[in-house]
This record gives sequence, structure tokens and C-alpha cells, in this order.
Amino acid sequence: MKYALIIFLLTIFMTMGWGQTNILVDNVIISAEKRKTVVNTGEKGELQVNVSPKNLLAFKKRGWVRYSDFGARGDGKTDDIDNIAATHAVANQYGLSVKANDDDIYYISGKERTAFIRTNTDFGKATFIIDDTKVQNRNASVFMVNSDLKPFKLEKISSLKRNQQKIDHSLPGACLITVTNAKVKRFIRFGLNQNKGSSQTDIFVVDKNGNVDMNAPIVWDFDQITDITAIPMDENTLTISGGRFRTIANKEESKYNYYSRNIAIRRSHVLVQGLEHRVTGEGEHGAPYGGFINIGDCAYVTVRNTVLTGHKTYITIGAAEKPVSMGTYDISVNRAINVSFVHCSQTNDINDKTYWGIMGSNFSKNLLYDSCIFSRFDAHMGVANATIRNSTLGHMGINAIGSGLLTVENSTINGYALINLRSDYGSTWQGDVLIRNCVFVPSGGKPANSSLIGGANSSQHDFGYTCYMPERITIENLQINDANHPESYKGPAIFSNFNPAMKDASYQETFPFVRTREVILRNVSTASGMALRLSDNPFLFKDVKVRTE
Repeated sequence: MKYALIIFLLTIFMTMGWGQTNILVDNVIISAEKRKTVVNTGEKGELQVNVSPKNLLAFKKRGWVRYSDFGARGDGKTDDIDNIAATHAVANQYGLSVKANDDDIYYISGKERTAFIRTNTDFGKATFIIDDTKVQNRNASVFMVNSDLKPFKLEKISSLKRNQQKIDHSLPGACLITVTNAKVKRFIRFGLNQNKGSSQTDIFVVDKNGNVDMNAPIVWDFDQITDITAIPMDENTLTISGGRFRTIANKEESKYNYYSRNIAIRRSHVLVQGLEHRVTGEGEHGAPYGGFINIGDCAYVTVRNTVLTGHKTYITIGAAEKPVSMGTYDISVNRAINVSFVHCSQTNDINDKTYWGIMGSNFSKNLLYDSCIFSRFDAHMGVANATIRNSTLGHMGINAIGSGLLTVENSTINGYALINLRSDYGSTWQGDVLIRNCVFVPSGGKPANSSLIGGANSSQHDFGYTCYMPERITIENLQINDANHPESYKGPAIFSNFNPAMKDASYQETFPFVRTREVILRNVSTASGMALRLSDNPFLFKDVKVRTE
């Protein structure tokens, strides 16, 4: 009898606690009053949800909630975004997982409403239709995966050095550090999309004692710091599973008005698995997309067994006042460390040039493709260490600049070069390249003059840093499928002609381009039967030591 009374009193106290009103969670006002569970919109557009104490007790007992628990219709016509956002807000407040009904079709209009995910979510076999034909705010994500842990400034750190092993600051736990020096500009872009560069930026992981994870070291000297922020990292892994997402594409004018109607991941230690994203309704014009899977300001994110879609390429007028193809992405990685794509593919033909390359990244470290079939790997404003293995890449191949080790192994590459060092950022790679057990199909098998390492640098443009070619390039067990080639073909080259104007020693380099020191070749074969040669411009690479083993 005594224990029964204690349980009864505890239940009363818990219910009283739940009855507290106006808890603000993720821009949603939550109450637990003794009335039915309902979702409403306030006069100023704020989301309001009441959870009946009876329902809340049942939800907590089973440990999860469904979108239908909060009024989502799932009929493919009724706008369910408010109900979806409310469900996640309640789940976040009470530590509950979220599940979708497998047979439901959730229609998401262009209304400005973001659902914040901070608990495990199983989208299952449900379909989500994201309608971008009439959007209130193209910058508002549909889903935002974030953390309860709040970033904070590190005011006492005024400088950093490249490869520094420790920062003088104690922390509450492991943190991702982002640092900026707005007084220094790097990545001063050249070409049709030319610009004045970006502020010097770096990211790195430290433990609670300030020790830097040297697998992703600091890559710049910071003589001055204009901003340095510590982003605490959750220790447990948050899992997002399933979901069949379909974007009805926007029909805007083709200008650089990027759409971010996506799943944005801003939390460390996240696993996304079994998701599908398809795109319909692309017409004669449209604004580009900034990545349906958009990963930034985080570390240790894995996307597994996921199917994505390349977006149609549209033309606009670039910064040089000339027509330019706009980059548009289904994957975007920015300021992130240890990001992996495993057993992923795309819905459209990886060699169809009407679709832009599926991935773009900036300011990231330790990126991995493993067992992927994608149209492209790309690192715009630098990557420190990248690995592509057991994969097939399409018409845009491998495009990268950065530092550290770039590894390509057990893969088939269909680009015009096996690795293209992006010329708009100086074709720079400060480190080594390892190519092992690969097949190179120049231009996807179309007649082409082929080279293994592509790029260009006139040595006359200031990119905001010294440009390097890979110091050492090791190539072993490479098959070059160049049987289909033009009549003028002389055989594949190790290097493309990076600077046609530099034909002899009279050429003056204003910003010298540091060339490769050594190339090591082991078992390289060609379908054409022609020998691998140095370059169409042998003078440019006369000091490169080529060693065949």
C-alpha cells in the first residue's frame, strides 16, 4: 500500500511538471495542458503545440513519437511541415526518437519552417515531397540536425601556427575549433567566376586538454585571429535512417541564388543511412542548389547506402561578364572533418554532361568516398587529405586542390584527367598523391588526348598562397583505357600542359609554381599500346624525376 501511494504521488508530480506551459524549444512553444494534443500557428507565425499529459506519458513509455501523433496527414496533398516540426520539437524536449509511417506521403510546401532533429529519426519507407516551386525563404533548411551543446568563443587565443599540436585552453570536452583571420585573403579565384578571395579559415578537433588531433592538423599560420569558436562535439552517434525524398525543382531565373531546401547537418557524430533523394520538374531555367545533404561545422559524419541525384546544369553570366555553367549540388561539405560516403550512388547517368557533378566541398579535412558511384569528387577551397576507393566516378572525375595525401585506389575514373587540380585555384596540392589499382577511362571513352594529372597555372595570378604541384606522385597498377583516341594522339601524358606560354627559361614567373619532385611508376599499361610520356610541354617538367620500377 505504501509503495502504491508513492507511485501515485510521483505520477502526480510528473504530470504537474509536464503541465508547465510555454516551453520554447526550437522556435516552437510547447505546453502539456490537460486538453487534447494539437498543433497551431500563432498570430506571428510561431508554432504552438500542446501535448496532453496522457499522450505524453504514453510517448515516454514507448520511447518514440510519430508525425501522425501530432496531426500529420501524410496524404501527399496536405502541408505537413508544421506537424513534422512540432513532432521533432517535442521529441527533442523529452528525449524521444521519431518515426514516420511507412505508407505515408508527407507534402512539404515552400513555407518557411525548419524541423530541428536532435534525436534518432527513422523516416522508414515514407515519402517526403519538397515543393520548391513557391518558396518563402530559399535559405531555410527543411530539416536541421543540430546539438543541444552551444558554441562559445575562445577570446584568449590570439595566434596559431601551422601543425601546432596544442592550444592553450581547457575545454568542457572534445570540440571542433573554427578559426578565421579576415585580414588575410586566400583562394583568390581566377577565371570566369573570379573573386577577391575568402578570409583565411581553418578547422581542427581538440580534446578537453586542447590537444589537436594531428590526423587533421592546422594548415595555416594565424598571426592574427578575428574569430575563433569552439563547437562542442556530442559523444553519441545520432542516426537518421530511410526516407524517400523528392524535390520538385524551383523554376527561378538562372542566377546564383542558391537553394538550401535540404537536410543540413550541423552536429558531430551523425550517421545517415538508407536515404533516397530524387529531383523532378527541372525545366529550361532554374536556380542552383547548395546540397540536399549539406554538412558543415561538424566532424565524424557518415552517409551510407544512400541514393542521391545530380541536378541539371544551367548557364548564367559569371563575374567575368561571360556565360558560365553554375555549380549545383546534391552533396555539400563545408568546414567539416572526417566525412565519409560509403556505398552511395546517384539516380542519373554519371557520364551525362547535362547534369552537374553531384558534390562540392570547401575548407574540409579527411574526406572519403568508399564504394560509391558518383559523377564527381570535388574540393573547391581546399581539402586536407582525401581518399577515393572502390568507387566509380563519372564525367567530372576528381577535382581537387589542397594538401596532405590524396589517395585513389581500386577505382575507375572517367574524367578528362585522372586527377584534375583545379586551375581556378592555382592547381595546388601541397603534399603527395597515391594512385593504386585503378582504371582510367579518358573522357568516358570518347576520343580524347589524355593526361593523368590535369591543371593550369600561368604563374601570373596571386591566389593568396604559394601554389604547389604534388611533391611525390606514386602510380602503381594503372590501366589506361585509351583505345578510342584522335588521330593526332601521341599517347597519354603524366602531366597536361599547365602553362603553354612557358616554353623556355626566358619566361618570368611572377608567382612561381612549385613543380613535382618525383613520379614513381609501377605497372602502368595502355589499351592503345602507346607509352606513357611526360607532357606536351616537357620543358615545364624538365626537373621532375620519373622513376619506373
